[in-house]
Amino acid sequence: MKEIMRVKVQKCRETGKQKKKTLCWLLLSSALLFCFSASAHAFDVKGLQPLPPYGIFSTFSADSLKQNKVGFALNIEKSYDPDFYRTVFQFAYGLHDRFEFDITLPYVMEWQNRVAGYEDVSFGIKHRVMNEGEYLPAIAYVLSVSPPSGKDDFTTEGKTGGGLILTKKVGPFKGHFNVFYSEPGKRDLKNEYSINLGAELAVTHDSRVLAEIIGRKNYFKNKIDMLEWRLGYRIATTEYLYTTVGAGFDIKNRTPDCRLMFSVSVILPSEKKKIQKIYEE
Repeated sequence: MKEIMRVKVQKCRETGKQKKKTLCWLLLSSALLFCFSASAHAFDVKGLQPLPPYGIFSTFSADSLKQNKVGFALNIEKSYDPDFYRTVFQFAYGLHDRFEFDITLPYVMEWQNRVAGYEDVSFGIKHRVMNEGEYLPAIAYVLSVSPPSGKDDFTTEGKTGGGLILTKKVGPFKGHFNVFYSEPGKRDLKNEYSINLGAELAVTHDSRVLAEIIGRKNYFKNKIDMLEWRLGYRIATTEYLYTTVGAGFDIKNRTPDCRLMFSVSVILPSEKKKIQKIYEE
């Protein structure tokens, strides 16, 4: 009888251990699944971007390309936590001194160490409705559309949006304020809202120190999930070539935790600087 009881107790213990192991595996699997889902949802969709030097990093300036001028830019970005690379191709054309047509095409590499592909291409029009006055800022608006053209991991199945841009120069400082709204094509995503504050300080005639703060509620959550400040430096290396370097840092403990940015932009045809001649009598 005692032997039978001992066997039953031993079986109960083994069954309990097996249940604990099963529970641990379930908890671990759930945790991994949660982390994977959170990382996927934290992806920072790029959207329409300003062509340097007509903006900071993601903050637009109300200034734009002059009529018949063409701009190209190549941006390289390295983000940490999550770790991935992104290359952004940009094109802009001055339809008028107040109208600018823009295209932004981002390409993501090594997302979750294995995924690469294009995001949705973005097309936009920027129109400056009021030039800067003595006291009032320059005012412009942006309208954008993105057809569903990206990889499944990065697409929002298209989107439409718009925004308001204010720009004011005070001494060597020039400040920019943007408010943007975007509605995705994918039904299970939410509308995106963002507020950008940017400033540039003219250090020399050809160089600027850049600063920017971005607050964004993205397509995946109903609260502000991105609050990031960025610092950088831009120099006009020639009459038509601009080089920009910068870094962004998380403020709100959201991803990406840090990003490094580098861009080169070309504006054609180049403007020849007027040389003022001084004659002595």
